Amino acid sequence: MGAILTQSAAWSNVERAISRLKAAGCLTPLALYEVPEERLAELVRPSGYFRAKTAKLKAFAAHLAGRHGGDLERLFAPETAALRQELLALYGIGPETADSILLYAAGRPVFVVDAYTARLLERLGLARAGERYDELQRLFREHLPADPVLFNEYHALIVRHGKEACRKRPLCDGCGLRRACPAGLARERALAVDAAFV
Repeated sequence: MGAILTQSAAWSNVERAISRLKAAGCLTPLALYEVPEERLAELVRPSGYFRAKTAKLKAFAAHLAGRHGGDLERLFAPETAALRQELLALYGIGPETADSILLYAAGRPVFVVDAYTARLLERLGLARAGERYDELQRLFREHLPADPVLFNEYHALIVRHGKEACRKRPLCDGCGLRRACPAGLARERALAVDAAFV
């Protein structure tokens, strides 16, 4: 549920929606499948785009119930590539959401690429703006051991760095990557030139 609810949403808002789902007894696959759409929409409202997310959650729950008898273990039984294709075929699940489900719910060694990851790689000069998702993901797959615990932690650290320093408008001062970052070095040079004119 979190992988779908976090689409275009801050995690704090997703947590509020999940708390509401839990309080309403709607955190199981069966409950998600059975809850009326209007009730589900109201419960997930804090996550934003609540009508679209309700449709996505219902599509996932219907697939899980219809094809796997509501059993997540059965859903997660196929090998990773086949499971990823199955997830991608569902309404409202794109590569980032599918990979989040694979990594965080199924424990598969799949690196999740999000906006924080793309921004960091671009600023570090490791990727071009607009690079395709699978190309960004390939960088991690080729340079890190295939370990879901490592991928989970690595992604969490990128997200934290993206929230604290490498924002849309970067906060380069105090950034531990500044000296290795072309964007950070350019900012330092610009500040030095500005200081020279003062």
